Amino acid sequence: MKSVICDIDGVLLHNNRLIAGSDRFIHRLLEQGNPLVILTNYPVQTGKDLQNRLAAVGINVPESCFYTSAMATADFLTHQHGNKAFVIGEGALTHELYKAGFTITDINPDFVIVGETKSYNWDMIHKAARFVANGARFIATNPDTHGPGYSPACGALCAPIERICGKKPFYVGKPSAWIIRSALNNIDAHSENTVIIGDNMKTDILAGFQAGLETILVTSGVSQLADIEKEPFRPNHVFDCAGDIDVI
Repeated sequence: MKSVICDIDGVLLHNNRLIAGSDRFIHRLLEQGNPLVILTNYPVQTGKDLQNRLAAVGINVPESCFYTSAMATADFLTHQHGNKAFVIGEGALTHELYKAGFTITDINPDFVIVGETKSYNWDMIHKAARFVANGARFIATNPDTHGPGYSPACGALCAPIERICGKKPFYVGKPSAWIIRSALNNIDAHSENTVIIGDNMKTDILAGFQAGLETILVTSGVSQLADIEKEPFRPNHVFDCAGDIDVI
């Protein structure tokens, strides 16, 4: 039985509204017993937050199924040396870092970690750039530059820090294969028996391709049929929406 990694926005929901058929699709996977990870680059919400978000539109999934770039970032850092972090982000990110044994500090941190926050300011940029320039490792939860309505996302928050200190962050989230491997390890699954479902050729499908997964593009979100031809890689399957998927 195949394991499934499934994106949220553009696959299950659009602006917090149910994409028709996605509820039936997810409930079918759970009834069949497919190991399931609902994966998001968005680092601001906890698993419980995401569970409640989907439940509000009739998709009922155990909290344990959710995996975020904040969780993957904490997992990545446990494989590195150092345990002190200067963090630009919201509570969900700091929560995962505390759980992983990290100290959140602005005194000689080993890491500068950038997620997403609406309280971004000059002081954060100044401290982060100074720490990175002085040797702190620069880690970011996801490379997305913006969200709905062009709200600034993690990649945009990293840009001034990068320009000031001349160092690029390591992005944990999609399209990095790291977040896929971390999600697979979380459910003890293997790439050769896992399919990833996403709406974005440049993140979901590229991440799955780089991690060796079977890939399914749904055209209910970012990427459309014409966008497939713009990339040097191809999804294994293409469907209009998650409710139409019949290959799992």
